[in-house]
Amino acid sequence: MADAVVLVSGGAAVTPYTDPERAAATGLAAGNTLTALRAHLLERGVPVFTAPARLGVGEVRVDAGWQGFDDVPVVLPEGVTINSVGAIDDAGVALAAFLRWLADEHALTGIDLVGHSMGGLFSRAAIRELASGGPRVERLITLGTPWDGAVLGDAVAGEITDADAHGDPATSTILAQAREYAAAHSQGAAEQVARGFLRPWNVAQAGVLDDIAVTAIGAGYFAAATEPAQLWPHDGLVSLRSGRADDVPAAVLPRVERHSFADDVHSIFFADAFGLPWERALTWNPEVFAVVDAARGM
Repeated sequence: MADAVVLVSGGAAVTPYTDPERAAATGLAAGNTLTALRAHLLERGVPVFTAPARLGVGEVRVDAGWQGFDDVPVVLPEGVTINSVGAIDDAGVALAAFLRWLADEHALTGIDLVGHSMGGLFSRAAIRELASGGPRVERLITLGTPWDGAVLGDAVAGEITDADAHGDPATSTILAQAREYAAAHSQGAAEQVARGFLRPWNVAQAGVLDDIAVTAIGAGYFAAATEPAQLWPHDGLVSLRSGRADDVPAAVLPRVERHSFADDVHSIFFADAFGLPWERALTWNPEVFAVVDAARGM
């Protein structure tokens, strides 16, 4: 079993660095994506760390936004901090640097990566970078990762249109807000999370995951239609098929176990927005945590 678990948040996330003893003292200890999963793993006695991430280049000291945090005890430099709205490969370079630092600081030789949303893509890019040296990644577990594209990216690229919502009010709202958010904040992430970008990017990753066990977990709460399969059902940002990596070639993903949570949404942001309990979010659902535990052999 790996020495520790490293949690990696996704696109547009703000996450403090945490270790088993230290976390943000005010607000959500590990940010609004990873706090519940971190707490679960700590309760199980698992050494767990979170990779720092922010919107843009810099350090993570505070998140003054929705369900944010403050009073971060350890602030790491920007070189080991993910720009969560930037390019995937750049995030991979920063994450790999963080993992090397973490391994040296805590004498870790083998780690498990758990990535939410684009955090799974950042993790894959980091695994490629670690081929030149760093801790051994024993397994990768992804929660709602857009292996084959995301609603936001596909909407920005025009691969998903308003007509594809089939009049579903929730999906129509999500598409409109995704375009607005991308226009205001993306530094490459929105464009690169489209299927048109990720399919050739996936091909270029062939061989990276050959020796790594992968568990891909998808969700599909929004199911008002069935076509196009690129969209329906989806968790608010990622289709169930994409989250499960159903259409990723075996040459890219040779060792994978797939799981579905049809009643879950992408994050607590979507749970809150649509009047669902936070436990219906992939990163807050105890049943999802049980799958993570099983994937790690616990």
